[in-house]
Amino acid sequence: MKVTVGVSGGIAAYKAAELVRALQQHALDVHVVMTEAAMQFVQPLTFASLTGHKVITSLWTPPESPDSNLDSAIEHIEAAQTTDLLVVAPATANVIAKFAHGIADDFLSTLYLATTAPVIVAPAMNVNMWQHPATQANIEALAARNVRIVPPDSGYLACGMTGSGRLADTPAILEAVLGVLHHRNDLAGETVLVTAGGTREALDPVRFLGNRSSGKMGYALAEAAERRGARVILVTAPTALRPPANVEVIPVTTTEQMRDAVLNRMAEATIVIKAAAVADYRPLKQAEQKMKRSGPLTIELEPTEDILAQAVARRRSGQLIIGFAAETQDAVAHGRTKLMRKRADAIVLNDVSREGIGFDSDRNAVTFLTPTTAVELPEMSKRDLADRILEEVLGLRRPQKVVTESSVIE
Repeated sequence: MKVTVGVSGGIAAYKAAELVRALQQHALDVHVVMTEAAMQFVQPLTFASLTGHKVITSLWTPPESPDSNLDSAIEHIEAAQTTDLLVVAPATANVIAKFAHGIADDFLSTLYLATTAPVIVAPAMNVNMWQHPATQANIEALAARNVRIVPPDSGYLACGMTGSGRLADTPAILEAVLGVLHHRNDLAGETVLVTAGGTREALDPVRFLGNRSSGKMGYALAEAAERRGARVILVTAPTALRPPANVEVIPVTTTEQMRDAVLNRMAEATIVIKAAAVADYRPLKQAEQKMKRSGPLTIELEPTEDILAQAVARRRSGQLIIGFAAETQDAVAHGRTKLMRKRADAIVLNDVSREGIGFDSDRNAVTFLTPTTAVELPEMSKRDLADRILEEVLGLRRPQKVVTESSVIE
């Protein structure tokens, strides 16, 4: 697999040579991109000698170079499309700011914007620069975009100060790299069906009953599963999100439409993950015209289809079905009750009463419930959490008992 190491201009640039060697010891094809500032600390020849590959240092080919300017102009696109991982170590405050704000004024920052591969950033800088609100805001922005951050260590810094900002040790960066690359193919051969977003039930031609679901958790699961080698079918209610690449998307609006889509396609799936926030009720009758304000209004509701229960009733041998539960009180007790009642393999319990996570947020914390275990997954980005959830799901892989419709507890 091809790993691109981005080296930016800090005193820790010399440590990138050690990282390159460590990556090569794991049979990885390592290529290096350097910023202009990085070359003030380490010469490109060092990395060219280690990797056996040309070190890219500029968007432009010098006029005296035998390489064509056209080749140089599109080199960042070729590099972006062929790499399996971009790891930037050290990442200066300047480079982190460029990444966060979409500035592409050199090869490394342009490569970052052009690649769809996973990205790991290992910051290194002065302690005050690291702690500055601007840097922390930039780090949070990158984390929200699923960039994996390897936090800096604390200790004596080259500037003479002591504190956070020292480049993480090579084993820590290596562990992050191998972690990302390792589970890119552990779902190979699987077909994962994911539901996402919040279904809507029409009140009249312009109004609907809905919920606060953004769809971010379901979309993160779909992206993570695809990155890990699965074929992915995403059944999605309306969201403002861009669908992940290489994923089959089935758009729906109502609970009934989502039920039909799930039941029509679940025979293809080896894993079904019901992350959508499904409306539990819909109006018994939909007004044909827009309702006018005229005082108190009573709307009679009826239950919607129970998609999870119907999916479990049709489960085939070996198929894993995972539900989600959003709770506001007695979360674990209610989540376990739902798990036993629905007869799913697991429930991902989301306590939406907690501030700053869950609905509308880029971060979340959940409990992965099975009939015999409760695994706490602490607060993290939803993209990182998606990988953690998939790891728990893979741990459930075992022969499944087929549950018939008559045995589902309502």
